Amino acid sequence: MGKRQFILGIFFASILGGAIAIAGYNFVSKEGGGKQYDSFEHQQNFKLSNFKDNNTESNKSIVPEGLNFVHAAEIVTPGVVHIMSSYKRQSMKSQNPFHEFFGGGGTGSQAVPQATGSGVILSSNGYIVTNNHVVEDANKVEIVLNNNKKYLAKIIGTDPTTDLALLKVDAENLPFVKFGNSDNLKIGEWVLAVGNPFNLTSTVTAGIVSAKGRNINILRDANGRQIESFIQTDAVVNPGNSGGALVNLNGELIGINTAIASTTGSYTGYSFAVPVSLVKKVMDDLRKYGEVQRALLGVNIAEVVDPRLELDSEDKEELSGVYITAVGADSGAEDAGLLKGDIIVGINGRTIKTVPELQEIVAQNRPGDKVAVDFLRKGRKKNLTVTLKNINHNTEVVRKAVPFKLEGATFENFSSGSSQLQGVRITDIQNGKWEDAGIKEGFIITRIDNNNVDNVKSLKTILNNKKGRIIVLGIYPNGGKDYFAFDW
Repeated sequence: MGKRQFILGIFFASILGGAIAIAGYNFVSKEGGGKQYDSFEHQQNFKLSNFKDNNTESNKSIVPEGLNFVHAAEIVTPGVVHIMSSYKRQSMKSQNPFHEFFGGGGTGSQAVPQATGSGVILSSNGYIVTNNHVVEDANKVEIVLNNNKKYLAKIIGTDPTTDLALLKVDAENLPFVKFGNSDNLKIGEWVLAVGNPFNLTSTVTAGIVSAKGRNINILRDANGRQIESFIQTDAVVNPGNSGGALVNLNGELIGINTAIASTTGSYTGYSFAVPVSLVKKVMDDLRKYGEVQRALLGVNIAEVVDPRLELDSEDKEELSGVYITAVGADSGAEDAGLLKGDIIVGINGRTIKTVPELQEIVAQNRPGDKVAVDFLRKGRKKNLTVTLKNINHNTEVVRKAVPFKLEGATFENFSSGSSQLQGVRITDIQNGKWEDAGIKEGFIITRIDNNNVDNVKSLKTILNNKKGRIIVLGIYPNGGKDYFAFDW
């Protein structure tokens, strides 16, 4: 082969390689195409691998002398947004404990009631995480970026059990906050709380991790479940920062700020954040299914240190772990052989000392996933594998219900994690029996005659068996109870 042919060969091989690389990039860069987009974390990693910047590489963040928060603040602030939620009338926030100590900035007396908070951009194509209580019951949500650009946002899904919500704006090439690892956080580690409250563009405060796995009993869904395993910090967090970012000194997201310990509504010492290990899973579920795929072990539990427990004599020396007070019928725990009185001390190799730790680890899974459980039974350590199930005692995917329409009204399932209210909400009302009866949009039906209305399915069943006069009882978003009697 002559020198000329050799050079031409290298030239054409380079062109061919470049074409293949570009084609491959175009294929996987479309959302849903390729494994890179199976989750928000894959999306972030793919973007960062193609557009490397020293500011996004964790191992490049070195503090040469003393503490330096500038690096993390510069990375994160462009990815934290301001959120304005509007309501047609006074919202359920009047009953929401979050409204009292982690403000919404809005009041029910306004002509157009509003609440405000913060959010964190998760992907360059406009997905944003915030708290459920920031957007709960809102009929309009507006996003303001750090550069003051405004967008209307769509609520993709909410999860009262963790107080998280996923929003979407129609935008591209947005700055996002890279995921960190909340499991590796150490007590005493420095963190920053970054918010975007009240159109102040951004606020950054610093503190340390005070504790992990905190349960402060502020969350509850309609079925009485909660998942609280908060990161506790002393970084200053005030009203309007709800839904903002908690990050490490590398500028990596390790939590979503959710609550403060306060009796005044202002910061008085501690704040709490949902760990990013849980945030990632909830956000991926909401994007893909519209509903969180909640995995359940199938046991009732309590702390081992609870003095009310009557431990077996062989287990009385155990000072940490989670005690099983009951095993649910047809649950994964029952199938695997866990028993009342067993003490869970590990899940998938991670040591379990408290109820919040167990809840957090299980919540990172989906129904059908298998977890290795280490436990004590009469002083002897044992291990078994549990297949997690959903609330329906199976491993099927739970998808967001399609709105139900009947007699001029549109209905959807309603549950409030803050007030434990459950029923069916009328989201739209036109000409028909419901409007003729005087019922207004937003009314939440809780009972019909002597029958509880828990969801749209039960509403259908009740009405299918009714003929003649019915009494519909419920509550409006402002907390006002009412009832209506009319012929069906």
